[in-house]
Amino acid sequence: MKSVKWIGITLCFCLAAGLLCTSPAPAQTKPIELTYSMHFVASHQMAVFGRKWADEVEKRTNSRVKITMFPGGSLIPSPQAYDGVIKGIADIAMSFQGFTRGRFPLTEAIDLPLAWKSGTSATNIVNELYAKFQPKEYNDTQIMYLHAHGAGLFHTRTKVVNKLEDMKGLKIRTSGTLAPIAAALGAAPVAMPMGDTYDAIARGVVDGTVAPYEGMEQWKLGEVCKNTIENYSIAYSAAGFVVMNKAKWASLPPDVQKIIQELNKEWIQVTGKVWDDVDKSGKEYTIKRGNKIIVLGKEEEARWAKAVQPLTAEYVAQAKKKGVAGDEALKFIQERMKQLQ
Repeated sequence: MKSVKWIGITLCFCLAAGLLCTSPAPAQTKPIELTYSMHFVASHQMAVFGRKWADEVEKRTNSRVKITMFPGGSLIPSPQAYDGVIKGIADIAMSFQGFTRGRFPLTEAIDLPLAWKSGTSATNIVNELYAKFQPKEYNDTQIMYLHAHGAGLFHTRTKVVNKLEDMKGLKIRTSGTLAPIAAALGAAPVAMPMGDTYDAIARGVVDGTVAPYEGMEQWKLGEVCKNTIENYSIAYSAAGFVVMNKAKWASLPPDVQKIIQELNKEWIQVTGKVWDDVDKSGKEYTIKRGNKIIVLGKEEEARWAKAVQPLTAEYVAQAKKKGVAGDEALKFIQERMKQLQ
């Protein structure tokens, strides 16, 4: 009887072991997959650090989130990036406000020729501006972070510009918010994506472009632009955004949202430094190529500053028509610039 009992017990153990061995393994949780439309080409340092941001999201969420990058506007053309995120064509996008002049009436004050010098200060200030005024212009997306490059300057193909009159009639590649600056100086603004600028300058379709020193190396514009007018008295910046589709953001688990929000705060400083680093490198690049850097005298700089001065008053008036406190935004920006630049 005992042997029969032990045989029964043994059979039960074997049966249980067999069931454990043949039962399906627990299914591995499928990662949350997100798409990221990037304005910059893959080789650009801003795209490189966009990829690092995405990798950091994946790392900090223990691979629960996976982000696929689409650089160079390959998923959504940069001017349509913001609307593309709203429509869900991309889950995340990085682009610039300047493509759609008037769409971001408060934060586009950053794009004015306010004598910007640093990408770090411009990036910090645009984020502080948004935090302080909480404008409705971004309400249809979830902001990851905002950014803005350093001093935007004029670069020409062959024309040496020593005085304001030399700008007259020059065809200058710009985008929406920057076109009035070129026009105020007597140039003829030509709207064009940055990706098309190299060929347009090389073929003589345009005589030059507006861009920070970053563009000379990162977009290789130093190969076709032989002159840079280093006039910081009218240097503009260009505010950009990284935003996520609101519904997609709401679908993320709360702990994932928290991880991303903490990373975004860090990436404001990271991005500002990248802008300054690529400006420094871009200037060194254009000098090594033997290109000419034109530094205007103080009297001539004052003439240029006077020529663009009406743009500030025009901005305030247009913002007021839209019910936006442009005057307060401008005052805030200028005060912070004195502290940070």
